[in-house]
Amino acid sequence: MATSTHCPYCALQCGMRLTAGNDGAGAVSVTPREFPTNRGGLCHKGWTSAAVLSTPDRLLRPLVRDADGSLVKTTWDEAYTRIVRGVKRARARSGPDGVAVFGGGGLTNEKAYTLGKFARVGLGTAMIDYNGRFCMSSAAAAGGRTLGLDRGMPFPLGDLDGADAVMLVGSNPAETMPPFVQHLRSARERGGLIVIDPRRTPSAALTDDGAGVHLQPLPGTDITVLMGLLHLVIVGGGADERYLADRVTGWDAVKRSAMMWWPEAVERETGIPVDELRCAAKILMKSAPVVGGHGAYVLTGRGAEQHAHGTDTVSAALNLALALGLPGRVGSGYGCLTGQGNGQGGREHGQKCDQLPGYRKITDPAARAHIAEVWGVEESDIPGPGLPAVQLLDALGTPEGASMLFVHGANPVVSGPRSGRIAERFAALDTLVVTDFVLSETAAMADVVLPSLQWAEEEGTMTNLEGRVLRRRRAVPAPDAADGPRDELRIWHELAELLDAPAGFATDPADAFDELARASAGGIADYSGLSHAALDAWELADDEGGTGAFWPAVRDAMTRPDPRTVGTPRLFLDRFATPDGRARMIDVRSAGVADDLRPDAPLYLLTGRLLQHYQSGAQTRRVAELNGIEPEAFVQIHPLTAARLGIGEGDDVEVRTRSGAAVGVARLSNDIRRDCVFMPFHFAGRGAANLATNPALDPVSSMPEFKVCAAAVARFDEQDAPTGDDDAAHGEHAARAGQAVRA
Repeated sequence: MATSTHCPYCALQCGMRLTAGNDGAGAVSVTPREFPTNRGGLCHKGWTSAAVLSTPDRLLRPLVRDADGSLVKTTWDEAYTRIVRGVKRARARSGPDGVAVFGGGGLTNEKAYTLGKFARVGLGTAMIDYNGRFCMSSAAAAGGRTLGLDRGMPFPLGDLDGADAVMLVGSNPAETMPPFVQHLRSARERGGLIVIDPRRTPSAALTDDGAGVHLQPLPGTDITVLMGLLHLVIVGGGADERYLADRVTGWDAVKRSAMMWWPEAVERETGIPVDELRCAAKILMKSAPVVGGHGAYVLTGRGAEQHAHGTDTVSAALNLALALGLPGRVGSGYGCLTGQGNGQGGREHGQKCDQLPGYRKITDPAARAHIAEVWGVEESDIPGPGLPAVQLLDALGTPEGASMLFVHGANPVVSGPRSGRIAERFAALDTLVVTDFVLSETAAMADVVLPSLQWAEEEGTMTNLEGRVLRRRRAVPAPDAADGPRDELRIWHELAELLDAPAGFATDPADAFDELARASAGGIADYSGLSHAALDAWELADDEGGTGAFWPAVRDAMTRPDPRTVGTPRLFLDRFATPDGRARMIDVRSAGVADDLRPDAPLYLLTGRLLQHYQSGAQTRRVAELNGIEPEAFVQIHPLTAARLGIGEGDDVEVRTRSGAAVGVARLSNDIRRDCVFMPFHFAGRGAANLATNPALDPVSSMPEFKVCAAAVARFDEQDAPTGDDDAAHGEHAARAGQAVRA
């Protein structure tokens, strides 16, 4: 029987059907289904997603590290005993905050909610954050302060279909979420696709043959580009002055700042020719509703956000969109392309260090009182805010930090910035507990490894990039064994009981969701009108599996929902979510790269994703079809730059920065600027790009500057091993992780 569900990878959450075979081998086939985001399409990762379900190295038993450093199979009782002892030691040494938790943007809403609750009332710690801090935190911060709330796309993706213009700022959906590209067809046919990216990515290539314009700026100058576009909108009479007067504050200050950025000044700072900048501005102006255009959209992605000034970059994009009168209008708007599968829902219900369920602030007394009542605890039992991800990880194993860490749904020794430092801190922990379904690079360092269920073996909900709440359904049975994999909800329930937690923990996903709905009621991200039963009823009315429900979905407004538009598909139509209902423009300034070019580091290192891989690659590197196409790390470099450095196609190349060094195979390409090199971040070992990335933080969002830092590039000689603290840490990590898993 076929089961309607959703892809386990990116936030597009493409609709698919899974069919378990009858051959006794457990094979599962994937077929796409009609769904608003993918419309019957899937990318290469989606088509092969079932392959991970039968990966030969699936974790089937708990593991603990024995006296000689090896991971050995054990029972759940023994694993739990080790964990409880570790918690008690950490608490005795440093109090409740001696234990920390690091979550993931791929967990279901039920698990993200329960993990936040487990940290705060099961362990009593404030020290929780998650890998979504590395994903959309800058866009979330900018959206919150300008629009009043953060929902990646405050409109259905299908609204793009009729647009005259779509501008992608640091986003490459043609490679990261290919089914998205069909929503750009209208803009391309009208010559209205604008892509801002230092590389000629597959998305930038979509602007060829008159379909739009590719602006290829110097890395780290996106704010200047956006200010220059705003300048041209102002002097070209394209600003929607009535909209600005009625719905926006802060316009006068932003307008004054933008007037300083003449096109010639922008060209000097960014390298973008004046004619190309003017062309992009004209496309936006003629598409805007103020002149009767069919509409325009400004969409940001990680390329704009993963910077030490990422929040200000998104604010500059929002300023441009507001000046054109786009947000809060049907057929136009601003949005952010969320990356991780549940990057939206994962941050709404308590994994972030400063938030409680419903997108409430943990410092808000009313929010604390509400959550305490739902959880059945005293308000004083809920800790205050903890540390954001980079600070949390950097303090591990130090006198000021936690000595024990739980990791769920993340692989930070590959995905975190300056990952050699993270591996060093993990090695310094007294106890590292990792829950996963494969032995990721992080799990390989653990003292206790807990095997979890996979996506097709569990029930739950996900929230996609549109804020659409979707049902994930069990399609195949979990491995059946007494000491086999367990659902995280059960794991946290059992650990909470052993730790004498003051609150109960649901083990059934539907019950966990009902509690989440009560906890979110009245919050920004209000799910109170939703339940598994309701989502199933609406979806099963649709033979194709349903279309989910948009938050906010307030209980009192959900008594007779229209299954086609459940919840709130479009935000801000009447007012923004600020106290006075008006959007707040933020007067930002152009700022340089935190680690800029210098004589010993004359090239910029850029990082990003590939079509065949996802995040740290822990899943996709286990799919033979995907790994066969992209099996190893590479360094994309311009042919002229390569010739100057004596590098040829296929040479091993070392990219060295102040943070560390990574090695990849040279790929010569004209699609990158001569002053840049590019590495994908999906690979481990010496090819881990994040060994070299800069942990400098955005002061508002605490987002690391993954996307750009100064680097020295040279041919790599195996005989000449690199040295430095980062490499020592990576070596210690490798030595520990390399211990065998024994029966």
